Amino acid sequence: MSVMDSRCAWDDDPVVAAWAGLPQLESRLTADACVVGLGGSGLAAVEELTARGLTVVGLDSGRVASGAAGRNGGFLLGGPAAFLHSSVAAWGAASVDLYRATLAELDHLADMLGTDVIARTGSIRLAGLPGDPVGDAEAAERAAELEDCHALAQALRGNAIAVEPYDEELGQGIFLPDDAATNPSRRALGLASILRNSASLYENSPVTSLESGVVHTGHGTVSAPVILVAVDGKLEQVLPELAGRVRTARLQMLGTAPGLPPRLPCPVYGRWGYDYAQQSADGRLLVGGGRDLFADEEWTSGTEPTRPVQSHIERVAERMAGRPVSVTRRWAASVGFTPDGRPRCCEVRPGVFAVGGYNGTGNLVGPVAARAAVALALDGIAPPSYLVASVAD
Repeated sequence: MSVMDSRCAWDDDPVVAAWAGLPQLESRLTADACVVGLGGSGLAAVEELTARGLTVVGLDSGRVASGAAGRNGGFLLGGPAAFLHSSVAAWGAASVDLYRATLAELDHLADMLGTDVIARTGSIRLAGLPGDPVGDAEAAERAAELEDCHALAQALRGNAIAVEPYDEELGQGIFLPDDAATNPSRRALGLASILRNSASLYENSPVTSLESGVVHTGHGTVSAPVILVAVDGKLEQVLPELAGRVRTARLQMLGTAPGLPPRLPCPVYGRWGYDYAQQSADGRLLVGGGRDLFADEEWTSGTEPTRPVQSHIERVAERMAGRPVSVTRRWAASVGFTPDGRPRCCEVRPGVFAVGGYNGTGNLVGPVAARAAVALALDGIAPPSYLVASVAD
């Protein structure tokens, strides 16, 4: 098995492949605000800032969504990274507020991009993985997880959030009808296509340094009184003040050849959410997971796929497919984790704000955090308690 080809299967989509690109920053600009990072959270920040009537420059180190924003599983899930009953136990009713905020963000995305990009499919949380358990240990773990699925369903119902039991071909668990699926690259490029009409957006313009009021790239600078760094993975490298508060990990995925029979009706995750997959219209499986089994090696800023994790994901793909699969793409990306599962949304230096640390589920949490950062920067409104607003905490 070769793991040297780290191309992302999402980029095989014809709409993504046809992306004409954005210019590189090669001049000195002045704006009301500068956003660093044009993934899901950065683009939400650009949208929020331009809606306030501000002039905005947005910078990305590569192509829009060439990092984790375009290389993730494409799950649009309500709520924080931790399951709702667990997050309520850890940090209270604020996690329910975050759940509702992410569902509102999903509605907004669907309105902006339409059903071609945002598919309101729902999602399935399985107890374990499809197929018969491999040994007594997996059977016991599956039983424990099914009990946890029931506890999660009870918490969701108690907060008037839709949930249904699932007991079909893939196994047992719960179905969450509010969730959705997307090609994350198409989602980000679609937003960039809209927002480039109201903001000055630049690709292939990595930031070399920044201080209050000025962002430097290799070929240009942006002077702005508000700087919002919307970078998840490697955030602590861009802003060293966050070292120890945000930690970068590698998440790995693979894509199969097209033509597999339809089996996954929506995004599916199992084994406590560590393994996940969705199936595209042409029959490909896009599968990720396994980070927990190789945690020491995956706390890294490297983005090359590795043989042990890829071997595990390939087994997950075969169980999701119910048959052997042919893998055509393998890739990885960097994401940020925090000690208590709450993302960061704080002023790091005067006029320099940061959002990140989405704990592997930033597709909706990231934009929610970015909008809170804009309110903090422009209005002085403290972020909700489901976000950590202090550099020191």
